[in-house]
Amino acid sequence: MNTTNHITRDVILFFIAFFAIQLVVTAVAAIINPELLNNATAVCVTTAISSVLTIALFAVMRWTPLRRDYLRSRPWGVLFWASILTLGTIIPSEVLNEIIGADMPENMARLFNQLMLKPWGFAVIAVLVPVAEEMVFRGAILRTLLSHDTLAKHHWLAIAFSALLFAVAHGNMAQIPHAFLMGLLLGWMYYRTRSLVPGLVVHFVNNSVAFIICRLMPGMEDARLIDLLQGNHVQEALYVGFSLLVFLPALYQLHSRFPRHEEVA
Repeated sequence: MNTTNHITRDVILFFIAFFAIQLVVTAVAAIINPELLNNATAVCVTTAISSVLTIALFAVMRWTPLRRDYLRSRPWGVLFWASILTLGTIIPSEVLNEIIGADMPENMARLFNQLMLKPWGFAVIAVLVPVAEEMVFRGAILRTLLSHDTLAKHHWLAIAFSALLFAVAHGNMAQIPHAFLMGLLLGWMYYRTRSLVPGLVVHFVNNSVAFIICRLMPGMEDARLIDLLQGNHVQEALYVGFSLLVFLPALYQLHSRFPRHEEVA
């Protein structure tokens, strides 16, 4: 049985390794040419390299065990409802950000929006980044936390802590609230299935929608929903209500379709 010190050490190691890879790749790019850090194409390349290195490290070191057990059960209904659930989170998340009023740093927002407009940006944003983040925050960090007897009994503490780390890793207040709430959902899915697959689907759909919106509405990436609705708060509330009518049934479907914890423990 893992001790508390051992688990703490491992979680810190995983978190530091995740950031260290990004820092090293960014530092190398800065040494080659400092201007690369302000170039969307270079940011796309460095993000891709960081993600691939993260995936490779966590797989080779077996920090994130990769198994096909859950896929062999053919959980297509779960993956369908996971996709629907994700769609139901987008508008409420946007309204929450409007209420909080946090903005992404200007330079970061510019690079992020330019990255979204790159044809190859989809592979990075919707595929590589989700795989890397799920392997680190659910497959390694949350899995390790749940191996502690106390946290296994009070699993929401482990899920909440991993979600907090996931949110902090995004590095700016504009993304932290949404990342934390999504981290709770992703953590719950991992706890119920002990598989990264449902979370990967959610992560893929979430990032894909952001990418598609940027492609369909260039120049409107930073626009608030209330501004797009011309200040109509009633219509915004209706949008949120409709989203909840999508989200809540999908959540119920997932809850009923997931195996009981004792079946996957």
